[in-house]
Amino acid sequence: MNSIWFRRFAAAPGPAFDGHPVTKLVCFPHAGGSASSYLPLARGLSGRLDVLAVQYPGRQDRRQERPFTDIHALADAVAEELRPLTGEPYALFGHSMGALLAYETLRRLAGGGAPAPRRLFVSGRGAPGPRANVHDALTTDAQVLTAVRALGGTGAGVLDDPELREMVMPALRADYRALGAYRWPGAVPLSVPVTALVGDADPVVSVDAVAGWSDRTDGPFDLRVFPGGHFYLDAHTPEIADLVVTGLLAGADV
Repeated sequence: MNSIWFRRFAAAPGPAFDGHPVTKLVCFPHAGGSASSYLPLARGLSGRLDVLAVQYPGRQDRRQERPFTDIHALADAVAEELRPLTGEPYALFGHSMGALLAYETLRRLAGGGAPAPRRLFVSGRGAPGPRANVHDALTTDAQVLTAVRALGGTGAGVLDDPELREMVMPALRADYRALGAYRWPGAVPLSVPVTALVGDADPVVSVDAVAGWSDRTDGPFDLRVFPGGHFYLDAHTPEIADLVVTGLLAGADV
């Protein structure tokens, strides 16, 4: 795997786990986030899944590249890179903006005839629909910074350092511009199992909104609610790792 789009933070396991071929879990970061946001989950899944985290342009080692400002264009690019990997068992996991991007990437893979993933995991994001998300309508740096600080998470502290803030702002601006411009195309439901996850105290997405993902698939649907806010994952990595593995093994023989 030579793609600049994916990062692997733990050694890939052997050819099988629990009697089944090892599944690749492709993880999509949140707005302003980078592949390293999935380092804890990758370590928690080490030896069980082959975790690949997507590295969007405009951050970390791709900081000199121009970030995308359109969800659809970014999904096109990721799908093109991911398509050669779909010949083996795989699944997608996306948090916040990453959930939306994973969904759009999957739509492109399905439209191009690629094998379906074992499951789609969407976290911290309501199902896309005909109405724009009011929390995405941020047009100034001040609005973006206020919103990101309110969400918290382990990365929010970098915004207090002027030099670090200037490093992350281009990606944040681009991501929120992409979110603000996104419009759901009214697509037909997916045909894959979907697990939706959310924190019960998330300030920008309700449990009901996340439950709406059940309308975006004709396959099995599972909703899991965790204690915590938008970045509830930080406090529940072991449980989420187990949930992912259980969900994938449940559909391994389907």
